[in-house]
Amino acid sequence: MSEADLNKERLELALEAAGLDLWENNLLTGEVTRKANKTFEELGFTEEEIVADVQGIYGLFHPDDLPRVQKAVEDHLSGRTAQYRCEFRLRSKAGEWIWFANYGRIMDGKSTSPGQRLIGVTFNIDDRKRQEVEIAEINRQLTEQNQLLQRLNATLELLAANDSLTGLSNRRTLMELGENECRRAERFGHPLSVMVVDIDLFKMVNDVWGHLAGDRVICAVASACVARTRHGVDTVARFGGEEFVLVLPETDEASALGLAESLRHVIAGQKVTVNEEGAQVSVTVSIGVATLGQGAGLTFEQLVNKADKALYRAKETGRNNVQRCAGK
Repeated sequence: MSEADLNKERLELALEAAGLDLWENNLLTGEVTRKANKTFEELGFTEEEIVADVQGIYGLFHPDDLPRVQKAVEDHLSGRTAQYRCEFRLRSKAGEWIWFANYGRIMDGKSTSPGQRLIGVTFNIDDRKRQEVEIAEINRQLTEQNQLLQRLNATLELLAANDSLTGLSNRRTLMELGENECRRAERFGHPLSVMVVDIDLFKMVNDVWGHLAGDRVICAVASACVARTRHGVDTVARFGGEEFVLVLPETDEASALGLAESLRHVIAGQKVTVNEEGAQVSVTVSIGVATLGQGAGLTFEQLVNKADKALYRAKETGRNNVQRCAGK
């Protein structure tokens, strides 16, 4: 056996072991001078059916991949790339799309003339690509699940922080926000006022009209409180039952008392529809106001307790009025 024949056998063995399929195209004539037989056999074609020209081969490429393959070939033939590399799908005889990869370059080229042969190898990468697709799909699903989880967590946080009936801050959120406002007011020497608002004779509304009617009245009062406060500055919270607390940063006692009187007047003038028949009721509120004095050193809970004491005094003096209890 000649050295050339021995080298050829060595090459065939190396290609077979590596799963590579050697091919060669004549760049002058467009003829496929060495066919990628192994590749076409994998695709299910018989030897007689194996395509023998470049254009025929292009007919087997996935339409989405063909422009990329043609560009990769053009880039190499024009000298823009040192090698021809591309991944693509080929249609099997059974109509399935199978992933392959090509690697090749121009041979016989000299400084004075371009090469005439494009030689390369084709190899099956279908398993890898399908795993990539599966991983991408898994990652997409994980991303969607994470986004859903974030939305659910945000919803849970909102539910945990807000009263389910009115949508106002709940008691726990109020105490956290209020304590922060108290510390900030103490630090900068700014005024901070708190109002405790209670619906007068609310039990009578429930007894006469039912609890659903009571819920409508609570929501109406809550809306009135929100409408009279500053969005993003003040905090309105449902403190429990028919009682509300308003936290008013940068608000001195005179301004807080003025707001309380305005709110009391608005609520007294409201007509709340309490059933499907259109029946309406009016309610009044009693309000206690406390203002944090400079250097008082009160906690928010203590400030609320002062406003609550003022509220009880408002109840004791006939309801539907505002009483003050300033902090030291």
